[in-house]
Formats: sequence, structure tokens, C-alpha cells
Amino acid sequence: MQEIRPADLPGEAAYKLLCAVVVPRPIAWVSTRSASGCSNLAPFSCFTFVSHRPPMLGVSIGRRQDGFKDTARNIHETREFVVHIGDETLLDALHSSGAVLPPEISEADLLGLELAPSRLVAPLRVARAPIAMECRLHKVVDFGVNQFFVGEVLLFLIREDLAANGKVDARRLRPIARLGGPNYSTLGEIIAMTPQLEQSGPQSAVSRGQTPTPGDTR
Repeated sequence: MQEIRPADLPGEAAYKLLCAVVVPRPIAWVSTRSASGCSNLAPFSCFTFVSHRPPMLGVSIGRRQDGFKDTARNIHETREFVVHIGDETLLDALHSSGAVLPPEISEADLLGLELAPSRLVAPLRVARAPIAMECRLHKVVDFGVNQFFVGEVLLFLIREDLAANGKVDARRLRPIARLGGPNYSTLGEIIAMTPQLEQSGPQSAVSRGQTPTPGDTR
């Protein structure tokens, strides 16, 4: 095995290495509004959910040499943002919205993306995005050169054909994920697994000599 010590990596090499090995990553396409009313739209792939009750999302945003990125600054100022999940049809726009632009320039306007009013927060949402989650800032935690923004989801907006019985059809959603470098992946094959066996009594099914189904062993 090749050994790599982070202390030996120059510049942004550790960032690039992490992006190459932590894959695939879901992408938070975040819209914000500055205190002066300028809209901003940018993708972030260091993204997850951190709580389900109440529902909370977490997005890690790094700093630039000259300070905060527009998204981070706007969230600090207004405490509101919208997280979108983009699909395959929006890949070009999502990728292009990551360009570094002056804060007064709207990425959505530049890319010809229609924005629609949100219901409960001030930042506008991308009308074509299949999923949008309106968030209010809950907490910001510093981790090295990054800040981790945790937002409580105030409202889920999900395209009509995607949701049924509280579930979202991933095949219809066709989400995109980030890999290392300027590379992305689509959903690919979906592998449905049977639920893991629960331990019953003093011995589990595995310890009693039964053959486990795939995914049962830990």
C-alpha cells in the first residue's frame, strides 16, 4: 500500500486527494441572497444531512485567500439558503455555476436559469430543480480552513412525479454526483438489498449456523 502523510502534501494536494477518494459525493446546489439583495448560486459536494428530527442539512464551505466565498458570506449575513438537488439535465448549469464571479453577478441570470420565489425564505430557488429545500441557519462550526454550515429544513419542495408515500423515486430523480477533479457520475445501477437480520434471543441467525444473505455480516 502506498503511504501518504498529509503533512508532506503541498498546497491543495490534500484537498484533491480527499475529493478523489471520498466518492461519489452528493451535490448541494445552494442559492443564497446577499444583504443587499444579490442572488448567488453555487455547487458544494461536501454535503450531507445531519439530523432527521428536526431535519437538518450540512454543507462544508472552504475559504478563499481573500476571505469568505459568496455563499458563506451571504449565509452569515441573512441566515437563510436553499439547497437544490440537481438532475442529469442540469449538469452543465450546475458545473458552470461554480465559476468564481464578482458577488454582484447572478450565476442564474448568466446561465439563463429561471428563478422562482421561495415560500419561507428570501433566497430564490432554481425553478427547474427537481428538489429544493428551504433552510434557516442553525449553526456554523469551524473545521480547519472550512466552515460547516448546518441548516434546518423549513420546507421540502419535490417535483410531483418523484414522491409517493413519503419516498422519492431515485430512478426518476436521476441525481448527479461529484468525483475527483471536474468529473461527475450518474446514478448507474441500483442494487436492492434485503434487510439485515436482527438478532433474536441469545444467538443471531449467523451464530446459529444459518447462511447469511448478502449484507448480513458486519
